Formats: sequence, C-alpha cells, structure tokens
Amino acid sequence: MMRTGILLLVSGPSGSGKSTLCRRLEDENEASFSVSCTTRAPRAGEVHERDYYFLKEEDFLRRVEAGDFIEHAVVHGNHYGTLRSEVVDRLVKGMDVLVDADVQGAAQVRDCEDPIVQCSLVDLFVMPPSEKELAARLTGRGTDSEEVVALRLKNAVEEMSHWPEYGYRLLSATREEDYTNFKALLIGERMRVSRIEKS
Repeated sequence: MMRTGILLLVSGPSGSGKSTLCRRLEDENEASFSVSCTTRAPRAGEVHERDYYFLKEEDFLRRVEAGDFIEHAVVHGNHYGTLRSEVVDRLVKGMDVLVDADVQGAAQVRDCEDPIVQCSLVDLFVMPPSEKELAARLTGRGTDSEEVVALRLKNAVEEMSHWPEYGYRLLSATREEDYTNFKALLIGERMRVSRIEKS
C-alpha cells in the first residue's frame, strides 16, 4: 500500500536542537531534509546546497516574486525561505520531508493552499528546557558574537510564546531523549489511516 508523504515542519528558537534532530533523522534515511535558502553569510564549515542555499538578497527577493517559496521570513535581520521544489515533488512521491522554519514561516505553511501541503503537514515546536539552558547552548556554540547571542535570546523568548499554535510540542531534555521522541512522532504519523491509499 502506498501512503502520502509527511511534511514534518519543525520550529523552535536557535539552540533548541531542531536542526540537529532533522539532520539525524535524514542521516538515518528516515526522511529528506529540505535545504532552506538564506541571505546570511555561511558559518565556518557550512556548505552551499548542503546546509543552505546561500543567496544574495536580490536573488532571494526575485524568487519571492516568482512564487518559488512555500514560506519565507526575515529572521535576525536575514531572509530565510523554503523552496516549493524542495517539498512538494517529494511529498507526491510518498517521501517524508523535514522543514526547519521559524514561527512566521510555520504560519505561512499552515495557510498554504496547496492540497498536498495541507494533507501532509505535521507541525512540531521544540521547546528548550529553560531560558538559562538555551543561553548556555547558544554561548557554547562559539559561532556567534555576544551581540548576536543576545539578539537570538531576545527573539527566542518571543518565539516560545507561539508553541500553542502547533500540533505537537517537544520539551527538550537530553539529545537522545529528544531524538527518540522526535522519531516516534514520525513513525506514529506514518500509521495514520488517512495517509494510506486504499487500492
């Protein structure tokens, strides 16, 4: 029996661990990670087309005008977006797709009128255990300046107020516990009868 693909949309503040969860699920060949576009500069070790599509602002805005994104937003002063081509084609083939989006982007995906997106969508908010732990995670990365960390913390508090808008919430604990629960959500959604095509 065939089933429709699952669009697992994951949100959470910087440092919540959402990207790590998505990458691990992809590494285990459980789902395909949708590579987002951004206008921010690459961090050390990040690779174009693997971590992000790094675009110039004018290229990003041109693609917005062309309707290439299912969601896009300005976050921390930079543009981010998810390409329709990274998501819809895979869902139609029955593949599960992971999308890492902020709360603005998640709202746009929920409002997307594409019937494939609507029937495939499962949204999850990854909630840090505390602001103190989140601050420690962001500082521990060593990739951002104090000013950037302060901005991310400020934005995180506002972002976390949006968790009730999601279908699911994962309260972060250890990496292993988080991953076990994250994977269990995907496995549970695969068993949903409404996703199975009856022959």
